[in-house]
Amino acid sequence: MTDLRWQKSSYSMQELENNCVELSRDAEHLLLRESDTPDVVAVTTPTRLAALLRASKAGAFDRLG
Repeated sequence: MTDLRWQKSSYSMQELENNCVELSRDAEHLLLRESDTPDVVAVTTPTRLAALLRASKAGAFDRLG
């Protein structure tokens, strides 16, 4: 995965370089990681990521924890 180009979230604060969510993609998948742990990569599809974002925006996870 070293040849991938990673895109930082626009919500990441510039002064906190290692506190960012980053996205990349290969031929079939979207890849997500946190910049402070770049060796840990979550693999998903565009459809599943869109569903997660919709659920998050709708508050589906607000009562967890």
